[in-house]
Amino acid sequence: MKSINNFYFIFLLLICSFANAQFVKKHGQLSVLGTQLVDQNKEPVVLRGMSFGWHSMWPRFYNEKAVKWLKKDFNCNIVRAAMGIELGKMSYIKEPQFSKDKIEAVIKGAIKADIYVIIDWHSHNINLKEAKVFFAEMSKKYSKYPNIIYEVFNEPDHETWPEVKAYAEEVIKVIRENDPDNIILVGCPHWDQDIDLPAADPIRGFDNLMYTMHFYAATHGKELRDKTDAAIKSGLPVFISESAGMEATGDGPLNMNAWQEYIEWMEDRKLSWITWSVSDKDETCSILQKSAKSEGNWKETDLKQSGIKVRDFLRKYNDKE
Repeated sequence: MKSINNFYFIFLLLICSFANAQFVKKHGQLSVLGTQLVDQNKEPVVLRGMSFGWHSMWPRFYNEKAVKWLKKDFNCNIVRAAMGIELGKMSYIKEPQFSKDKIEAVIKGAIKADIYVIIDWHSHNINLKEAKVFFAEMSKKYSKYPNIIYEVFNEPDHETWPEVKAYAEEVIKVIRENDPDNIILVGCPHWDQDIDLPAADPIRGFDNLMYTMHFYAATHGKELRDKTDAAIKSGLPVFISESAGMEATGDGPLNMNAWQEYIEWMEDRKLSWITWSVSDKDETCSILQKSAKSEGNWKETDLKQSGIKVRDFLRKYNDKE
């Protein structure tokens, strides 16, 4: 009897492993139905994964093997490639070809791993001309892949919503000329905190748009969740494209209770969420120690406390899919 039970246990593990390995094949083309992200069968789908740190600061992790490891060990069904626009010597503004090569390594890794990937224009400022050129190229090259999600503006800081909205509309037009279907994420003012502003004045005339909210659980409390709930209730589709359990600076101690509250809140509402970040800076939110290899295969000792905790979250909740 024991051997039979062991057989069934191993059989179930293999089924779960196969299902996870076929994630995009299973869910296919994503779309927005009401406020919910849905798959090709119009069933709700929740994406959970990791964001790489700024490519211009931690380019060594931008490779296909690291993506493969995040899927295998962290159980990610999505990764986010954060292309630094101005920050660092190897930023997109200074080194556009290097930047595109790094982002495309992650994109290709995600396609091979059969998971979704966010192409993130990681800037706090409006760079309309450069963004239009970049997203025209990316959407032309990758429009045939259902894996792709475009994030056109990470964390506007001091820009008004009318400014962000006008910028986003121009970039969305460029993307939609090449890619009519894949999801597009739009940021909002005050580092993606003022989600009530697009809720009151959303972008019209385009399908499959979602709006990003970012939280750091040790800083942002129930007030931000209430604001987001109100935005969703008004009809705004929301995607949590960056989050973590420490302070908004990215440093300071983890607040495990507050982080767990946010996780449960997102799970209750079937909100997709990404955690920041795959990097090795001496700060709490960088999940890796300096000892971590560039291509993955990270040991427990290579992970900081935040890395161990988010891996636990991803393994737990993505196993339910």
